[in-house]
Amino acid sequence: MKRIGGQRQDVPYLSREDIEAEAALVLAEFGQAHDVAAPIPVDDIVELHLGLTFELKDMRQLFGVGDVHGALWMNEALVGVDQNLDPNVFPAKLGRFRFTLAHEAGHWRLHKKYYRKDPSQGALFGEPGKPTYICRSSEARKPVEWQADFFAANLLMPRAMMFSAWEAWRGDGKPVALPDICDPPTAKANGCGDDEVMEAFANPLAQKFQVSPPAMRIRLEELGLLLRQRANTLF
Repeated sequence: MKRIGGQRQDVPYLSREDIEAEAALVLAEFGQAHDVAAPIPVDDIVELHLGLTFELKDMRQLFGVGDVHGALWMNEALVGVDQNLDPNVFPAKLGRFRFTLAHEAGHWRLHKKYYRKDPSQGALFGEPGKPTYICRSSEARKPVEWQADFFAANLLMPRAMMFSAWEAWRGDGKPVALPDICDPPTAKANGCGDDEVMEAFANPLAQKFQVSPPAMRIRLEELGLLLRQRANTLF
């Protein structure tokens, strides 16, 4: 495997089951001493359980681009999140803020064992050195970023908790299909795409778990609870 400094350019394949199991293990470990309920206390998990320091940073100033949501400094055990996601200043960014924290926790938990400390990346004058991972929205489909994203989804929206919340909300565990929410052609004629309709529908659960509506829509689709078309039946 090639390395840039101490960081591998790629990481081994991890299945969805592997990543979900690791997120569940983190929650189980944290749950030995703390209550675990929606919304998942991701800030406490990052700082109290994983032992990481968290700081808000001006990512544009640090990296010269505007699409960096977070970064992880392995050497310093430091998580940085863009100051423009600060939910105390921008309440509407709460979901994005929490997901970014969980994403960086995913890098720490899934990828720390593939990182070797590089003395050349050390800090100068008390400032952190070069980050191990810079998480940009334009690079979300890189395998290493997908793994961290999927970890974050499972950490913030655990499977069993999601099914329980869905049943409590809907009254049963049956999935809901897009045509049951609205008439897709009518929605499109009104300027609403399928994603927007499904996200508006999923918003009550997004608020409960304190994630963004797009994150909740994606998770519900992954779990088979929200469908784009009705399931085929024999009758």
